[in-house]
Amino acid sequence: MPAEIERKFLVRDESWRSGAGALQIRQGYLAVSPSLSVRIRRAGPVGFITVKSGAGLVRAEYEYEIPSDEADEMLDQLCARPLIEKRRHPVRFDGLDWMVDEFDGGLAGLVLAEIELDDPYQKILLPPWIGAEVTGDPRYLNANLAKSGRPREV
Repeated sequence: MPAEIERKFLVRDESWRSGAGALQIRQGYLAVSPSLSVRIRRAGPVGFITVKSGAGLVRAEYEYEIPSDEADEMLDQLCARPLIEKRRHPVRFDGLDWMVDEFDGGLAGLVLAEIELDDPYQKILLPPWIGAEVTGDPRYLNANLAKSGRPREV
């Protein structure tokens, strides 16, 4: 089973910024339950459908590229509102690739950093701009952000 091993953190300041470009992401959900989500994503010119199950650090993840026009149709016609819109910035730190997401719309001002790991016990050095870890906090799952909005600070 394909697995995603990911840790997620709040971002405390803007010292992560570099001159690197950002990828515009628009995503919505076809189905969401406490242990399963089906997501449609448009990431730049590419569309994806993703099924995730489980909670916490390690979750099952099945992701497939789909035609971008079909992704747009599903986002516009089938996905629950509101959609998530964000800019994803790749940031390299200590030999690892972090993804910093700046949210727009109703989630404007929320900035989260994610790091995908090879192993759930992999040691990482946290960048100085990292704030509180929210990996196990369901309020910070994108599916819940879309449904419930921005959580109050932890």
